[in-house]
Amino acid sequence: MQYDKIIGEAVKEVLYRGKFQNGLEVFFLPKKGYIKKFALFATKFGSNDLVFNRLHDTKVIEVPEGIAHFLEHKMFESQEGNVFDKFAPLGASVNAYTNFNVTAYYFTATNNFYENLKLLISFVQNPYFTDENVEKEKGIITQEIKMYQDNPQWKVFFNLLKAMYHKHPVRIDIAGTEESINRITKEDLYQCYNTFYHPSNMVLFIAGDLEKDKLFNEIEMSFDDQGSKEISSIVRHYPAEATHVKNSLVEEKMIVSTPLFYLGYKEKEIPYDHTNFLKHEAIIRVLLDMVFGRSSDLYEDLYQKGLIDQSFNFDYVRELDYGHSIINGNSRDPHKVKETINNWILNRKKIGLKEEDFIRIKRKQIGENISFYNSIEYIGNSFVGYHFKGLNFMDYLQALKEVTYQDIHQSFINHFSEDLQVLSVINP
Repeated sequence: MQYDKIIGEAVKEVLYRGKFQNGLEVFFLPKKGYIKKFALFATKFGSNDLVFNRLHDTKVIEVPEGIAHFLEHKMFESQEGNVFDKFAPLGASVNAYTNFNVTAYYFTATNNFYENLKLLISFVQNPYFTDENVEKEKGIITQEIKMYQDNPQWKVFFNLLKAMYHKHPVRIDIAGTEESINRITKEDLYQCYNTFYHPSNMVLFIAGDLEKDKLFNEIEMSFDDQGSKEISSIVRHYPAEATHVKNSLVEEKMIVSTPLFYLGYKEKEIPYDHTNFLKHEAIIRVLLDMVFGRSSDLYEDLYQKGLIDQSFNFDYVRELDYGHSIINGNSRDPHKVKETINNWILNRKKIGLKEEDFIRIKRKQIGENISFYNSIEYIGNSFVGYHFKGLNFMDYLQALKEVTYQDIHQSFINHFSEDLQVLSVINP
């Protein structure tokens, strides 16, 4: 198998990339001296992918909500039994996850790496769905959905997304609903598997202290369909999403001791090109840290007033067709938190953010990004997520280094708009 070298100059890492005839891309990150090894086999298929067709097939297919997550569950069942039981004797820790855009299967191991890798590749390539095991799974996932519905942290988050987005499927629970799950059939699962689990829609990422030639040869021998060609691209259909938010406030009562809140800002426009995507993300992440980080004036003010506690946090999500920033935590008065934040931002838009804060936060985030490369699991999951957006995660550090104070100032003016703000609260 032929492979080429990708050099991440900013992060001082080397990545090897190979591509099979069937379209599967394989990436290997050597980590000399690491005892633990990591492998992740992922498909660009998440809970958002509900309506689709092949590029050269006009038939549009619509599947029930929650099917990507359902399919992930079923992949661990084979004709011989539970796949988890096969990894245990080999000393591997195996798991999987489904998010809005990706389904991934992965393991970590110190020994028996190639046996575990062969098993990972094998079970993801060999689905086993029957009418009986699909019906059985419906009961299991229904209980999981009920558990999530009783989880205040889960509810406050998805209430925010439902209020923020009008039609985009990101507002839908990843696991679906009881009604949608009960509509899933064996045929639906095979339809999604055959569409999204084709190697040309997947990626295999491996990290650890391994010999690259042996690794690529072992991978090549693990695939039994090398004669298959790439198939036509998948066309995903998403409903047109309004710029404004659906609702600016959503509140619900649950059994909690202190109110929980999520305060979100919906992004207006999501222009995509390879040159600005990573830099825009880096700008917003620095900006959020400057405004809401633990060294900020705003954080200190909220904390001293007893409006927030150590649970206070913030994050930014940017996908190809949507984006939002989120601030969340516990508070005795979430509405006062929102008011204080809005007043602070309004005042700072007049006088400006401190350039010395920008220099300090940017330097801190550069150091954090470099330290991330000590975690092969973090790098693997991050790399695959960016890869499916057409980006190389190793380029993020350089984008971060290029962020200027002027970039921050302009984004501060544009990003925090009360018109695009949503408050989700869970009250006792």
